[in-house]
Parts: sequence; structure tokens; C-alpha cells
Amino acid sequence: MAQYRYIAKTKDAQTISGILEASTQYDAEQILHQKSLIIVSLKQSQQVMSKKKVSQKVSLDDLVIFSRQLATMIDSGITLVLALDILRAQIENRSFAAIISRIYQEVEAGNSFCDAVAKYPAVFSDFYINMIKAGEASGTLDEVLDRVAVYLEKTAALKRKIISSLVYPVVVITMALSITAFLLIKVVPTFKSIFESLGGALPLPTLMLILISDIFRKYFFIMIGILGLSLFWLKRYTSTPKGRYQFDKIMLKLPIFGTLFLKASVARFARTFSTLMKSGIPILNALEIVAKTSGNKVIEEAVENARQAIRQGESIASPLEKSKVFPIMTVRMIGIGEKAGQLEKMLGKIAEFYEEQVDAAVSGLTSIIEPLVIAFLGIIIGGIVLALFMPIFKITELVSH
Repeated sequence: MAQYRYIAKTKDAQTISGILEASTQYDAEQILHQKSLIIVSLKQSQQVMSKKKVSQKVSLDDLVIFSRQLATMIDSGITLVLALDILRAQIENRSFAAIISRIYQEVEAGNSFCDAVAKYPAVFSDFYINMIKAGEASGTLDEVLDRVAVYLEKTAALKRKIISSLVYPVVVITMALSITAFLLIKVVPTFKSIFESLGGALPLPTLMLILISDIFRKYFFIMIGILGLSLFWLKRYTSTPKGRYQFDKIMLKLPIFGTLFLKASVARFARTFSTLMKSGIPILNALEIVAKTSGNKVIEEAVENARQAIRQGESIASPLEKSKVFPIMTVRMIGIGEKAGQLEKMLGKIAEFYEEQVDAAVSGLTSIIEPLVIAFLGIIIGGIVLALFMPIFKITELVSH
């Protein structure tokens, strides 16, 4: 959640100002509109923005190392204040070291570790903050930090697998499009001038290629502009709740990749839920955090609906099944875990199963995409080369006769 400073007018034309919390600027605007206020000015708080800027320099690996080292020190009998003092001096990331120094000062002044960490929501997620809170309350901070480190490691590994599955096709397709653009802009016009000097009728594929090349050269910058505007509009649209929901829904229905994204989301859901429950966080609070950290609005909505249903006395499995988002096997395993009183253990097994599934899916994608990419290159680039050389083959044939 970010903080926004606003200046607005009431129905009585009185000017009021204040600060409100919202996920996006669009949400902040909606909150003010619901209060029947006319917005004069709405800007994100500079303090929060500076924290967000710092957070961009703090990687998941930095958090893993910090959590693991802090857990080890506390388990060895070192006090939290001394452990933070040692860590702030040895963290290589300057931005992160500065944050830990401020947290150290807060804890040394008598504030709780949880409250100190909560002041940096752009660096420490709701999941992290609530885990620290549970660890402090139960006196098992070292165990909780160790679980956090394991969770973050698993999350980072899952992200790397997803990214690795996308990098290969994106790089190859980008290269193929670049080569195609080069051929159309530079090579085809050269052959066109040669064909015009020779005269005679050109084959249909060559004529079509020359026409495409002329259109591409003439409207190249317009096409780039349209593409840029489309990407800008897509970014703006997906920053709204409705747009993000529609985008995430489409991502889950994509051929080949949709299944991979769903498996990754289910693995993350199960891993987060299991870790929170293992640390003693109440189920309603746990589900709220799981929804916020799901990374997908469709999953988030399904989990939030389940949370509301549980509040009214239903089981977890029933609303998850109604959402038609989660695989049947996942829902049934959660149902069995609930009835047996081993939900936390069952969620851990679900997470492990789907993490393995993601691993297998990434390996399978590589083997599927490779022949598809080769076929794409062969058809597009091979077609261009063939269309260019068809007139030359025809001339050679006439000369031989």
C-alpha cells in the first residue's frame, strides 16, 4: 500500500487535505470519489516514493541472506540488537545497509522489530512483516526467520524457472524479427532496383515481398509509434484493478504458457499459506496475506472469496472449488487436509508437487519451443530469400535456353 497526499473540495466548496493509503493512484481517486470529494491535487507521498526507490536496489537474494544470517545469530544466543548491529556493518548493498541501520536504531530505542520493519513496506512484504510479528509474539524469532529464508529461496527459484522459460523464445523471436526487418528495409530494396533494371515480369511471391517491403519502409516509424502507444496503453490499463484482472485472466488461459503460470501461482499460494500457518498466524489473517502476495488478481479474488466464506463458517475447499481457478487435485487435497487436521502439511506437499511440475514444464517448453522457433525462422526468412532468388532462377533458366 502506498500513501497519497490529497487536496480536495467538499460539496460545500470547503478545501480539505490529508493523506490516504491505496494500492494505486486510481484506487486513491476512487476512494475520494466515494466520499463525494472533488479532487484538486493528488500526489504520492515523497517519503513513500523514496522508500520505493530504495527498494528497487534490494534484491530477493539480499533478503534471503539477511534473514538466514539473522536467524543463525539469534539461534546462537546473540541478542537482536547486537545481531542487527553486526549485519548492518557487513551488508554490501548500501541501500539495504542504510535501511538495516535505521531498523537497528529503532530496535535499540525500544521499539519492536516488527514495527521497525513495517516502516519499509516497499522492502519487506506483508508476509515478511506478519511472520516477524508472529515470531516475536511466540518467542521463536530465529525459527520464523529461518522459515522466511526458506520461503524466499523457494520463491526466488520459482521466479528464475519462469523467467528462464520465457527468455529463450523471447530472445530468438526478437532476433528473427530483427533479421526480417533488416531484410525488408535494406536487402529487398537493393534487389528491387536490380529487378527494375533487368525489366520483365516478376513472380507473384517476389511482387508481394516488394510490396510488403515498400509498406514497411514507408510506414516504419508510424508502426513503431503505434507499437509504443499500444504498450503504453496496455501498461496504463493493467495498472487499474479491472485491467489487471483481465490481463491476469488472459495470462492463465494462454496456450502452453497459461498452464505454467497457473502451476507457479498454485505453488506460491500453497507455499505462502503453509509457511504462515506453520508460524501460528490465524487462518483469516494468513489468507489475507496469501491473497495480497499471490501476484495474480484472479488467484487473489478466489482466495479473498474463500476468506469471506470461511468468515461465514464454510470450509476452505468449497469456495476454492467454486472459483474454478484451482486444479481439482489441489482443492481435494486441501479438503482432505482440513478434515484430517493436517492442512499445513498438505499445503506443503501441494507446494512441492507443483514446484516439481513447474520444473518439468520448463524443461518440456524448451523442447517444444525449439522446433517451433526453427520452423518460424525457416518459413519467414527462408520465404523471403526464396522470393528474392526466384527471378534470378528464372533468368538463369532463360539464359541456359
